[in-house]
Amino acid sequence: MSDMTRFMKKYQIRQEDTTYPATKSLVDEKGEPLLWEIKPIDTRTNDELIDACSYDVQITGKPGMFRTKVDQIKYKAMLVAASVTYPNLRDTELQDSYGVVNEIDLVREMIPSAGEFAQFVEFVNNFNGFTPMQEAVDEAKN
Repeated sequence: MSDMTRFMKKYQIRQEDTTYPATKSLVDEKGEPLLWEIKPIDTRTNDELIDACSYDVQITGKPGMFRTKVDQIKYKAMLVAASVTYPNLRDTELQDSYGVVNEIDLVREMIPSAGEFAQFVEFVNNFNGFTPMQEAVDEAKN
């Protein structure tokens, strides 16, 4: 087997999906939080999310020069929505029940607590391999 053979797609290990109790406000008949199914996001999808959340801002004092910024709030909501496979956030009946018309608004409505939503975002980030900035800074210092 050549050194390059191990790089072939058929040898690539795929990260398994997982579950997470995203909110305590949606429970089963025993009062246990419902488990949401989460899939890992691939690089291409993440690039598309970042692109959809990016905008140009003019640099102060430099006419015609811009820098790109990413709307982090929008990105986080889009990342969570793209990661959830169950419940189906694209289901129109589910969206109608919350009075929304897209999966991003739906996930925000289904997880009404800002704290729970922040914890869910952190879980999805960690699951997708994103290291919180402070952890990266601390690791670099050591």
